[in-house]
Amino acid sequence: MTRGPRPMPTHLKLLRGNTGKRPLNKDEPHPEPFLDVPDPPLFLTGSASDEWWRTATELHRLGLLTKVDLPCLAAYCWSYGQFSAAAEALAKLEGEVERGAFGVPLGHPLTAVARKAAADMVKYAAEFGFTPAARTRISGGVHGDKAQSKFAGLLAG
Repeated sequence: MTRGPRPMPTHLKLLRGNTGKRPLNKDEPHPEPFLDVPDPPLFLTGSASDEWWRTATELHRLGLLTKVDLPCLAAYCWSYGQFSAAAEALAKLEGEVERGAFGVPLGHPLTAVARKAAADMVKYAAEFGFTPAARTRISGGVHGDKAQSKFAGLLAG
């Protein structure tokens, strides 16, 4: 197991700014991007499919969706679908709380499903920069070789 923080992809370093001034990986692979937003996998249905269209469209617009990203994006959307289904089922059960031997409320099994799916969703979301914490480190105006120095605006007048 390696030590230290996980390495950040070069395109995210460029978006966030290379504050550590460490050399960028020039040999990093560049997977092929899509020309159009791909259709969701067949196993994604309902709210999972809806989430696919929301997130894949935005990732494609930002130039962050490549062919090798599809399994991780599908896993994120599937987790979202599981979370959504469990949360909706729990909402319908409101007021119907199971009680233990001494009248103490017990947790419903769907609560565990919703929590696990939500935790998985957050892990996948962080990989794509969907979380607020991940977004704070990204500035959307800088892409690849078009990056300008922080003083470019001053020189332009």
